[in-house]
Amino acid sequence: MNSDVQIAGDPLAVPHLLPPVPAHPDTVAGFVGLARSIAADRAAWAPLVRYDATTRWYHRLRTGPGYEVWLLSWLPGQGSGRHDHGPSSGVLTVLEGELTEHGPAGPRALTAGTQKVFAPGYVHEVVNDSLTPAVSLHVYFPGLTEMPMHDAAHCATAERETTGS
Repeated sequence: MNSDVQIAGDPLAVPHLLPPVPAHPDTVAGFVGLARSIAADRAAWAPLVRYDATTRWYHRLRTGPGYEVWLLSWLPGQGSGRHDHGPSSGVLTVLEGELTEHGPAGPRALTAGTQKVFAPGYVHEVVNDSLTPAVSLHVYFPGLTEMPMHDAAHCATAERETTGS
């Protein structure tokens, strides 16, 4: 009796042998991957981008069970104001241009391709300090229900506590 098992044909053609494909991300790594896959599909998001001289432009690109994806454009000088995302965690991905994040560790340049992951309650401000427009992608989980604004004194105190200065 031969104990070798051989499968004839393509095992991928037998769906019950494969693990189920998740319907949506359920880990931070999954949401980072979702943001990367959307960013890589430039043909899908680039035609939607608009620029508004008076305010940041934003467009809800996608929703799924427990998350939402936003596309934002930033002209030079436009910023978010100091805020957090309430109970939502997030992944910010810069698609084009450069943004500056002012967070607890001080200012940080975010260039195209950079991803920033943040937890609920993380306070920051994002600004386009460059001379060219920028585009970013934001994934929030759970979906964004609030965005409390913070004054500069709150962020300066948090920065001093984090850096020890």
